[in-house]
Amino acid sequence: MTIKIVTDSTADLPPETIKELGITVLPLYLRFGNQVYRDHIDITGDEFYDRLIHDPIHPSTTQIPPQDFIEVYHNLSQEADGIISIHLTSRLSGTYDSALQAKESVGGKCQIEVVDSQLVTMGLGLLVIAAANLAKSVDDIRQIVEEIKHYIPKIHLLGLLDTLKYLALGGRIGKVQALLGSILSVKPMLSIKDGVLVPSGRVRNRVQGIDKLFEFVKNTTNIQELSVIYNTTLDDATALAARLGNLFPRERIRIARLGPALGVHGGPNILFVALRSEA
Repeated sequence: MTIKIVTDSTADLPPETIKELGITVLPLYLRFGNQVYRDHIDITGDEFYDRLIHDPIHPSTTQIPPQDFIEVYHNLSQEADGIISIHLTSRLSGTYDSALQAKESVGGKCQIEVVDSQLVTMGLGLLVIAAANLAKSVDDIRQIVEEIKHYIPKIHLLGLLDTLKYLALGGRIGKVQALLGSILSVKPMLSIKDGVLVPSGRVRNRVQGIDKLFEFVKNTTNIQELSVIYNTTLDDATALAARLGNLFPRERIRIARLGPALGVHGGPNILFVALRSEA
């Protein structure tokens, strides 16, 4: 049985991982005024972050429309017996709902399972990687779906932001609202719980924040997968990965770049860690 894995561009999967595991990635859409771009396709990360910082127009994002999913599902169904489509938390985007609509439209051409990861960035990415690896050896699509749903509560993220300004501009502030009063004097730290961004403390400077990311990993047992995610500060990500190499095999730590679709809301100078544990 051939099972194909589909996800969206907010998974921030490294290109080599996408190619190695044969994952299909659909882009969200970005808009600067009247200009529309496909995430990761029509605009590079460097171009996007330069515009995010300097362009007077603040960009917005648009969920993937059902028609994009219909086309992908139809094409994959020609060579697959089943499709597992795994997407960013439905609490922050309508992309999951678009995938469900597309599934109904495609009908019974092949079995399609749509999963709400309740995650973002490489939290979602780690779940997708797990599904792709399972699909190599497991023929039962329902078994794979049940297994990865079991993984969801075992995937954790912690992120260091420079500011909450961009979350506020994008209307994604949610439960992080309580941190706004100190937006200028501290660096906010965020995690995700039940598919929603939540505050996870504050630090006075970036060095303290990076120390918190390190301690977060250090205090987690039985780590199976680990990723460091950056958007504009590759040197910080590389240094943190090297430091984490004392806790987890350095060659297995995936360094990923936070793409435009999430960068719209987070701003520059983001640093995240994402991990999956069996604790």
